[in-house]
Amino acid sequence: MQKKWIIKPEASHELIDELSTAINVSKPVANLLIQRGITTFDAAKKFFRPNLHDLYDPFLMKDMHLAVSRLEMAINNQEGVMVYGDYDVDGTTSVSMMYSFLRNKLKNLHYYIPDRYHEGYGISIKGIDTAKEKGCSLIIALDCGIKAVQKVDYANEKGIDFIICDHHEPGDEIPAAVAVLDPKRPDCNYPFKELSACGVGFKFIQAIAAQNNIPFYKIEHYLDLVVVSIASDIVPIVDENRIMAYYGLKRLNSKPRIGIKAILDVAEIQPGNLKINDLVFKVGPRINAAGRMEQGRYSVDLLVCKEKEHAAAMAGKIDEDNKERKWFDGNITKEALAMIEENAELQARKSTVLYNPEWHKGVIGIVASRIIDYYYKPTIILTRSNGFVTGSARSVSRFNLYQAIEQCQDLLENFGGHMYAAGLTLKEENVEPFIQCFEKAVREMITPESEVQKIEVDEVIQLNQINQKFFKVLEQFEPFGPGNMTPIFVAKNVIDTGYAQCVGSDSEHLKLNLSDENSKNSYPAIAFRQSVHFDAIVNSQPFDVCFNLEENNFRGKTSIQIKVRDIAPSKKVN
Repeated sequence: MQKKWIIKPEASHELIDELSTAINVSKPVANLLIQRGITTFDAAKKFFRPNLHDLYDPFLMKDMHLAVSRLEMAINNQEGVMVYGDYDVDGTTSVSMMYSFLRNKLKNLHYYIPDRYHEGYGISIKGIDTAKEKGCSLIIALDCGIKAVQKVDYANEKGIDFIICDHHEPGDEIPAAVAVLDPKRPDCNYPFKELSACGVGFKFIQAIAAQNNIPFYKIEHYLDLVVVSIASDIVPIVDENRIMAYYGLKRLNSKPRIGIKAILDVAEIQPGNLKINDLVFKVGPRINAAGRMEQGRYSVDLLVCKEKEHAAAMAGKIDEDNKERKWFDGNITKEALAMIEENAELQARKSTVLYNPEWHKGVIGIVASRIIDYYYKPTIILTRSNGFVTGSARSVSRFNLYQAIEQCQDLLENFGGHMYAAGLTLKEENVEPFIQCFEKAVREMITPESEVQKIEVDEVIQLNQINQKFFKVLEQFEPFGPGNMTPIFVAKNVIDTGYAQCVGSDSEHLKLNLSDENSKNSYPAIAFRQSVHFDAIVNSQPFDVCFNLEENNFRGKTSIQIKVRDIAPSKKVN
């Protein structure tokens, strides 16, 4: 699928020259910084050298004083406390962090992760009833609760108070909790709105520490869990998140907690050079797998574990869950693609909605995302669960998926989500009418611009500009993520030097050695799912590549590798 390359405008030559001289970097690097809003020496220093002193005062967050006072009362009176969180990575890391912080302060302390299949997302009646049975008079909810108005009322009737630590958009009514910590509250003046839930929980711990004169270094180690949440929940890695991610990675690379070290061991990763991508693709999926395949509390059990042998055993179990998840994910994706490839009517639609009652509910969101990689359309994957049909939906750029689903709400039992991702439940007899309704809504709403997958390109460079110094400076842009993405480049009129080959089990990837007219050397490159271009490349046809740079480690040798994002004949890129 050919993508549209959107090349960002270059900054003014004067500004580039000025910044390049001020901080002694090349002009392409100066341009990259200016694109990120960094135009002065001081701004560059703050970007390249994040400082914990730049974290905001946690008491700037609405209700923080109330939350601290209520928790201190619970500690002083030795009340029963339950730490409650969602079953995904952000939720389980949040619960693990808060539980670890409180376990030496409270004797009657519990944690609770709802069952994905029987309780669903968010605060559940069962969870509140369990808290009551265990003698808890306070629930600290993390990564959920901002819309749980009725559930919090139910808890209040049971004599149980709530402190909510959430980062999702609130509804029209804020729950009647003792304190609701959420920077996205319209009445909250906290200066940074994009914290993960684990980040909100850390600000709560930071406030308790400040109130009780606990030095910051005694809570800094919790940033290892915060960075895992930041990476996995795909929040912007800018401002306060960049600082916490930077120091969280330092902690993971120097002294990871026992549970995370056990996950790294089963993932065959050595601490020392862990990056955000390692958390996104290797650590996060394993933590998530427990909630997808079995129980999310197993991940918390591991992350709060203090014994190496026990942690190793639990990590092994979670790794098996992840292998099972990958098996289901891979097979369902193949079945879904086959359904589309065998049906011309499906291919002609503006949307993709697929239903199989046998598909595993825990992976249908992943499958929806994978299908979009092949067929770039708003996509919903449906399966049967608890007597109903349930689905996960994913969108394409600039298309409001939630509004399209909303137009079909008469056919649904319930639904929720946002512009780019949603979940829904309906009766089986309504599946076909819903497919037709959703397709109609998409056809009426989608624009041609949203139907083409785009790659935002930072700048056009020549291959001979790529060297160790250039790459080492780019590494200092890390941690990468939304708001500070890995720089994407375009090189024009390149050729393969004669070593092109198709690789992979299905020979769908390309291994290349690239050069251009200004380069004395060739550059190793890997192009995933680009084998369609093989014939043109081996015939020495010049082409343009869209790529980022990465470090390749092979047999103890480290080199710079070009990771090709897309390939186009040279004449197609201006």
